[in-house]
Amino acid sequence: MSNEELNPKLPVLLVDDEPFHLESCSALLYGCGVTNQVRISDSREVIPFLSSYPVELVVMDLLMPHMGGRELLGKIGARWPEIPVIIMTGVGELDTAVECMRNGAYDYLQKPVDGSRFTATVTRALEFSGLRRENSSLKHHLLSDDLENPDAFREIVSKDRAMRAIFHYVESIAKSSFPVLVTGETGVGKELIAKAIHLASGAKGAFVPVNTAGLDDSMFSDTLFGHTKGAYTGANQDRKGLIERAAGGTLFLDEIGDLAEASQVKLLRLLQEREFYPLGSDVPKMSQARVVTATQKDVHEAQEKGTFRSDLFYRLQTHHIHIPPLRERQDDIPAMINHFLESASTDLGKKKPTPPAELYTLLSNYHFPGNVREMQSLIQDAVSMHRGKILSTQGIREKLSRTRGAVAKPEESKINSTANCERLYLPEKRPGVFPTLKDVEKFMLDEAMRRASSNQTIAAEMLGLSRAALNKRLNRPVRKPADQDNGL
Repeated sequence: MSNEELNPKLPVLLVDDEPFHLESCSALLYGCGVTNQVRISDSREVIPFLSSYPVELVVMDLLMPHMGGRELLGKIGARWPEIPVIIMTGVGELDTAVECMRNGAYDYLQKPVDGSRFTATVTRALEFSGLRRENSSLKHHLLSDDLENPDAFREIVSKDRAMRAIFHYVESIAKSSFPVLVTGETGVGKELIAKAIHLASGAKGAFVPVNTAGLDDSMFSDTLFGHTKGAYTGANQDRKGLIERAAGGTLFLDEIGDLAEASQVKLLRLLQEREFYPLGSDVPKMSQARVVTATQKDVHEAQEKGTFRSDLFYRLQTHHIHIPPLRERQDDIPAMINHFLESASTDLGKKKPTPPAELYTLLSNYHFPGNVREMQSLIQDAVSMHRGKILSTQGIREKLSRTRGAVAKPEESKINSTANCERLYLPEKRPGVFPTLKDVEKFMLDEAMRRASSNQTIAAEMLGLSRAALNKRLNRPVRKPADQDNGL
């Protein structure tokens, strides 16, 4: 069996002096997808093996010749405290098993071992081991600002501190087999983050993206799980689903918030049992793909409405990444402008135009409801119409003006109501301190000019005025108070 097919990546070590029991436990583990195993029947070989090879988990008998489980547990705990150990005991050994738990064992199982409890206990221990290792890795990444796999993020243009923290988090969870939920507004780059997770993981399999929006349950099942010949009218031959094409790699499910309830149940089973049924088949297949999902919807709100299963949500967000919108990443805008100018020029076979200084100011004062994707579209269109040496901003201005003037949709009202202006805080009710309309107008004029870097055209667009009207207000003479005019 190739390394790409082994699960987990580090082996589970089975230790028992009874060959039949070793074989039985191994078969149970293979049945639940744990294919990476090492079996040892002589307990004296355990410590030398662990000294040379890392393992994910140790499952061992308590009573063995040469070196018993209690002594072995003490030696493993002293040298490798991070490795969870499951003890298997006979009927009359429960007191000793409880003592082992106090001395660091993860759990114990009573012989004869019940198959379902055995696999459930091993699965929990593997999850515990994986999460503990990822927490340690995350701590290491947070203490270091260097990225171990910078090439994994080459498609993402960012200098923002929050995004840098996300990159470190991605590296810390990349090699995990647990699901990842990526959230954020439309156009922020959720698929790019999913690709970065895949690249940083070092997985040999493919990155397979699927947009689940608009898929009914039948299409979802056929797309992901495939079908057998004759499963339905027109199924003339067996066809593998995308989950098989992503074996050894990453399956990315976008717009997961739109899944039908029946599809949610099937996805939950896939994540819990790591198995699926192709349409028309009653024989399960094991999944060997890491699952990463994404949504722009508020999943918490969907749970409250009863349209998204809570148990599925908690499964999906074992690891959760929320990508901030572009309007909260102002430092990224200049770098993105230059990057998209370069890529658009290459795509169109043109020489890269020189961006005018006002372009950075113009886009820095825009709220970007479409985020990075909208910026890319704006720059691509501007370069396609470009004819001179310096890039014209006329087309960009017209598009921004139409967006600013459009009536916000209900779901966008929260964004648009806070994106173009900050809340004005008035002082508490005190005589003589309430600002006049002239005070407010002067503040708005000064603030618009500051944000526009004294560019009157941009400032006028921000205020919803013509440039002439803004210029008239800026150059309006300051009138003296009426009492001074009257000589009082």
